[in-house]
Amino acid sequence: MANVGIVYFMFLVGVGMDATSLRRIGSKAVAIAVVGMILPFTIGALFSVYLIKFDEQSERSAASILFIGSILSVAAFPVLARILAELKLINSDLGKIALSSALVNDLISCVLLVLSINLVEHNSEASLSLLSTFLASGGFVVFNIFVVRPGILWMIRKTPEGEAFSDLFMCIILSGVMISGFITDFIGTHAVFGAFVFGLTIPNGPIGLSIVERLEDFITLLLLPLFFASNGLKTDLGLLKGLYTWSILIILVILACIGKIIGTIAAAFYYQISVRDGAALGLLMNTKGVIEVIVISVGKDQKVLTSESFASLMLLTVLMTAVIVPGMSFIYKPSRGIIPYKRRTIQMSYRETEFRVLVCIHTPRNVPTMIGLLDATSPSKNSPICIYLLHLTELSGHASALLILHNHTKKPDQPACNKTLAQTEHIVNAFQNYEQEASYVSVQPSTVISPYSTMHEDVCNLAQEKRVAFIILPFHKHQTVDGEMESTNISFRTVNLNVLCKAPCSVGILVDRGLSVFTHLAPDQKSHNVAVLFFGGPHDREALSYAWRMLERPGINLTVMRFVHAEEVMHHHSDPNPHESKLLTVETDMETEKKLDERFINWFRTEHEDNDSVVYVEKMVNNGEQTVSAIRSMDDIHDLFIIGRGQGNKSPLTAGLTDWSECHELGAIGDLLASSDFAATASVLIVQQYLGEGMEEDGLETDQEEPC
Repeated sequence: MANVGIVYFMFLVGVGMDATSLRRIGSKAVAIAVVGMILPFTIGALFSVYLIKFDEQSERSAASILFIGSILSVAAFPVLARILAELKLINSDLGKIALSSALVNDLISCVLLVLSINLVEHNSEASLSLLSTFLASGGFVVFNIFVVRPGILWMIRKTPEGEAFSDLFMCIILSGVMISGFITDFIGTHAVFGAFVFGLTIPNGPIGLSIVERLEDFITLLLLPLFFASNGLKTDLGLLKGLYTWSILIILVILACIGKIIGTIAAAFYYQISVRDGAALGLLMNTKGVIEVIVISVGKDQKVLTSESFASLMLLTVLMTAVIVPGMSFIYKPSRGIIPYKRRTIQMSYRETEFRVLVCIHTPRNVPTMIGLLDATSPSKNSPICIYLLHLTELSGHASALLILHNHTKKPDQPACNKTLAQTEHIVNAFQNYEQEASYVSVQPSTVISPYSTMHEDVCNLAQEKRVAFIILPFHKHQTVDGEMESTNISFRTVNLNVLCKAPCSVGILVDRGLSVFTHLAPDQKSHNVAVLFFGGPHDREALSYAWRMLERPGINLTVMRFVHAEEVMHHHSDPNPHESKLLTVETDMETEKKLDERFINWFRTEHEDNDSVVYVEKMVNNGEQTVSAIRSMDDIHDLFIIGRGQGNKSPLTAGLTDWSECHELGAIGDLLASSDFAATASVLIVQQYLGEGMEEDGLETDQEEPC
């Protein structure tokens, strides 16, 4: 069962791999992969002499050299992808080079596996056997390309679009996996080679998706663990006796890692990659995985390796992989290269410069309203919008979640091979279509594959790297047909909370109730009615700054409703008390914020005094109940509300509202507008201004500049 599991696992790897992507691997990745293998392979060849001494099978030395050299020199793509995801290096240049090089390493390891098996089984006629095996293997590949693939394409044509593939077709394909494994095993290669090649012939698209969805859980959760368990049972660490044996193992791990690093640095230096990045790349290329375990297992089965050497190499693969994450944290610190930037808010961004926005998307459901909001944000020649699109995908234990890593550059006319890729394609295509239709808009898509608990790190790192002024996140609830707000995924809320706490710039959370792009509106509805609810404070000024930018777009009608406390008189206590200094400080801060609000509002009104599309209203209220009544009395014509997160319990205008809040990250008013109780069809954008070190001083200066 373990062998069946590994055969079908390699078949799934082939299904998920885009064969055409191999042609797009650059010379840089190939050179790094090949040059980085030379030193570890040499060290493995020298170490094989040590193994042969207690093997007492010197006639198999060539096979031993190939087995041990390949184990030490190659890198495992699936394991490396997960390590890169955990280290937040998936979208970095270093991560992309490492993945491409690991893919080349995996292919080379398959060739070395075929060579070593052939040398073991036909040592007396090695040259003739090698030639016949490679000719037969080449014929098998050709047969799959020109016979098997057309047959599978015929199955696809016979299946109506949108319908599931018949059980008969699935049984034929699954039987073909076993037949392919039997043929390559009979030829003289391993069964996994036949299963892998057969998987590569499966076209990317619905049939690949159907196969992965039906098999992946059964193979990866049941059969594949049996393979590792069986190898664990065959590994007897008790055979490794004495200080000398353990010393040899530790020295080998160190030499192999250093050899890989030195070789990779040499190749990286030729391509003008820094020594630090080259060392990090070399350390990543020491990753071992399923292919290496297969090679060791085959060596044991073919009697090339004794039980002692088998246990040594199993332990060696674990140790070499275990040192990567600690080593990377010591060698590679990308934060060193990040340069601080000043324009971290909308209010501080100049109107005549590029406006950089990081848009986060979880599902295609978030796309239409997000595009509608960006379209209303007034891209222009003087202030174009650069959209950094980020599809947030959970890192699971499934291999399908990692297929994006080497398929995200595939041609647009090729269908996706799994559900995650299909969603990514749908999202990216929608934004790219908008980019083509709109003017002065650029879109740079990327994908994050990470656990929800650390996904905010990817978002914040990208925002810092690209120096964006605003991050837009989708709310974790969506509106149902009957108007109720239903939770999409509670983990989305965790991401939002973490981003709000750690973001290097301003953040907006979009509650989606629909907002169309101007070009998609009916002729009699070529406008959007936007309302800003202004209570005061930095977050509200940031919200008004965003709405101010939208006014550059023809067809935007803006209503600014400012809520003013009816009792403006401050009561001061003259009695001395130990907390007097603290009270005076708070009072001073409140007065400063009020002055900033007054200056900003007056400036806004002066700038738009003659603008008929702007309506300014002041509402006198005393408490939260009157505030809610005033909001509910507004005309039901607005398409979008923009508000700040508010000041918590500080403002008497929202007093008592926080006691009933379900989502405190939205603020009292944001939670009210996003709730099911608020009968509205308007989307809501809740804005939090970045309040980092030095922001108060900068904020005073900003009011003398033009906001965006």
